[in-house]
Amino acid sequence: MRNMGALRGERRESTEGGRQVFREPDRTIIRENGRTFIRHSDTARFAYGARDVTTARRGVTTVTTVVLPTGDRIINIVDDNGYLLRRSRILPNGREIILIDNRPRGRDFSPANFFLNLAAPVIRIPRDRYIVDYDRYDRNPRFLYDTLMAPPVDYIDRPYSLDEIRYNAPLRDRMPRIDLNTVTFESGSWELTDEQIQKLAPIADGLNQVISRNPRAVFLVEGHTDATGSDVDNLSLSDRRAESVAIALSQQFGVPAENLTTQGYGEQYLKVPTDGAERANRRVAVRNITPLLTGQAQAGPPPRR
Repeated sequence: MRNMGALRGERRESTEGGRQVFREPDRTIIRENGRTFIRHSDTARFAYGARDVTTARRGVTTVTTVVLPTGDRIINIVDDNGYLLRRSRILPNGREIILIDNRPRGRDFSPANFFLNLAAPVIRIPRDRYIVDYDRYDRNPRFLYDTLMAPPVDYIDRPYSLDEIRYNAPLRDRMPRIDLNTVTFESGSWELTDEQIQKLAPIADGLNQVISRNPRAVFLVEGHTDATGSDVDNLSLSDRRAESVAIALSQQFGVPAENLTTQGYGEQYLKVPTDGAERANRRVAVRNITPLLTGQAQAGPPPRR
């Protein structure tokens, strides 16, 4: 079992262009202008059960093609820094479904431009319909589905890139979320027990229903830690927790891996405000970010009990 101690030993720190960069074998943590954030590739999650996986250079980009047992092809294009530029699904009949278009929109594609000056959204729905505690509704799959289909709670003025969504809480917070509070982690761990994996069945069913209705739907799986430990350790740990849940959703319950993206936030957003160890803070949340990516409110009924 890998742990944070082993990862810490594999981490390499450098300074590049005024930024602190911490490189782990499968992740990069960047500290710049008072902000610290983590990046990793989602591509490895897609290889499970694939018929074929190929990677090729095309100019200044790297294109990974994953052929699924269905014959669908998942195309991921990243730049030299590992930033996702585009993800699409090509059906056996040749039709292409664009899931994520993360190419820069008239601006320099650098981390400094990921951060936006946005006001917090105005929440006009009851809080328990905006932030849904999974343990209250995991036996009410219709409510989970309706939450995952719910429209933004505030105005969406344009399409946003995946990186803008990942790194701006006021933007993400325009979408309701489900806190998977029945799935929490041991301190320093990102592993799920068999019992915890089985508790993901209701949310997996809701995700699969939404994707069946809208094959372009994209969900962000967000990982969190408590406030113990360093910010670098916690970012890495939280990112791995989000990935662990995404892998379980795909491998155990058939949620298409390409419709999920993951991001760790470390200790930035504590559910229980405490500096001490708190299991409730070692958690994962899920929200539908499709309307943020497309710039369009997604039609759907409001969540009901």
